[in-house]
Amino acid sequence: MTGEMDGQQIQDAVREKYARVAESAEGLFQYATGREGARALGYEEQTIAKAPPELMTSFCGVGNPLSLGHLRKGEVVLDVGCGAGFDLYVASRILGEHGLALGVDLTPEMVSVAKQNLERAGVRNAEVRQATCEALPHESATVDVVISNGVFNLFPNKPRSFAEVFRVLKPGGRLQFADIVLDEDLPREIVGSLEAWSN
Repeated sequence: MTGEMDGQQIQDAVREKYARVAESAEGLFQYATGREGARALGYEEQTIAKAPPELMTSFCGVGNPLSLGHLRKGEVVLDVGCGAGFDLYVASRILGEHGLALGVDLTPEMVSVAKQNLERAGVRNAEVRQATCEALPHESATVDVVISNGVFNLFPNKPRSFAEVFRVLKPGGRLQFADIVLDEDLPREIVGSLEAWSN
């Protein structure tokens, strides 16, 4: 329920917030971000240590979707809401030179930062595009695994978002995502808050 707001207002608020996150996530969330956040979520210390510092500056994940199942060499993985590219970086190292790590993000600033970060990290098997998860720019049945880290809660049209995910997945493909889940209804003033939608 979005109250008086429409989907476009919500997406605009999300874009504005994550344009700031593209510079740095520090102080913008009520949980640990950056390297500290990645450690708290169980990413391997060796992987965090090898990641360029710029790759970690904007990391604000809420979980570790890569811990939910094993990626296989040569697979095609799509990260919905890839942010600055940390999960793409981790996935690319697992997939190997014959695999492909695809990323989409709503925010142009984040897409630009992700491309720069992945290039800086020497990643050659990744592509990042600007798009919403409600309209993924990929052909149907072309992706082995869709991952996402704290993104589906940001989109008002969740049925459409999940329909798009299942459209691009190959038969037998997997969805591995971490997100924020409510266990009770929110107060009306929070439901109607654009700031709350973008957190």
